[in-house]
Amino acid sequence: MAVPTKDRVLALVVAFVWGLNFLAIHLSLQQFPPFFLVALRFAVIAIPTILLVRRPAVPWPWLLGYGFGFGVLQFVFLYLAMDNGMPTGLASLVLQSSAPFTVLLAGLVLRERLTARQAAGVCLAMLGLAAIGVYRAGLDGGATLSPVLLTLCGGLGWAVGNVANRQARTDRPFALMLWMTVVPPLPMLALSLALEGPARIGASLTTLDTVRGGLALAGLGFTVLAATLIGSGLWTALMSRHPSSTVAPFSMLVPVVGMGASAVLLREPTTAAELVAGALVVSGVLLSTRPQRGTQLMTGAGDEPCAKTVPAGTNGLAVRLH
Repeated sequence: MAVPTKDRVLALVVAFVWGLNFLAIHLSLQQFPPFFLVALRFAVIAIPTILLVRRPAVPWPWLLGYGFGFGVLQFVFLYLAMDNGMPTGLASLVLQSSAPFTVLLAGLVLRERLTARQAAGVCLAMLGLAAIGVYRAGLDGGATLSPVLLTLCGGLGWAVGNVANRQARTDRPFALMLWMTVVPPLPMLALSLALEGPARIGASLTTLDTVRGGLALAGLGFTVLAATLIGSGLWTALMSRHPSSTVAPFSMLVPVVGMGASAVLLREPTTAAELVAGALVVSGVLLSTRPQRGTQLMTGAGDEPCAKTVPAGTNGLAVRLH
């Protein structure tokens, strides 16, 4: 199923915003403990959501699965990895393991099938990601094995959220994204109190009048407004109207933005080898999402295609019959 040009542009906007968000997370983690930061990130959206937004008519298991996978598992592991020395640029790379994890889970759970072109594109992008990861992990001061494994667990959590998001099939995707934020705050606050302690949490809140505190609040503001409300809102809409295997590859553009921004703003080095590998990532995403001249009508996720095709004039958007 090809992605219309408008939706491809929206997916690129998400990739750009999410790439920059790793810098915002880096700034926030200089002030707040990681688990408390996750709780804070989602609580500032969840409270007005409960008061002002009507819950979308989706089954609770998919809403909870979306919030737990995307909001809890992804960020508890990502923030913990970055707090334990995972370089910002490399974190943006390794987290994109969510794309193949999503494709695998969508095939197992939703019976979505990958075309040969999509498979080739994903493999090409993964080759680029693997090349950057191997190169960066071997550099002096690079990530140790533990933060890399933690970030991979975050990618798996994102994939779980993607599949739950896709299966919710809501006609109010932005409301679904808002209600997803209701899930993480309480479990993350409990985890923070148990492992990080009230003293560390209190110290982070009483020193916000410093330069570091101001930068942390600016980073949190970007994370909430740009990354969550805009980025996750658009991503939820895209996942609701396209197969997971079609949308997920766009996320592999995030590390290209994240590593570039980290090199410019945080002075993290980016070499010619990384630029070549990043070009492979971009090429793979373009290949796996390029519109086709004609796209088969699908009878549903994993069903056999009908004989009729959609002409090229429809931007290659397949129509699903339910």
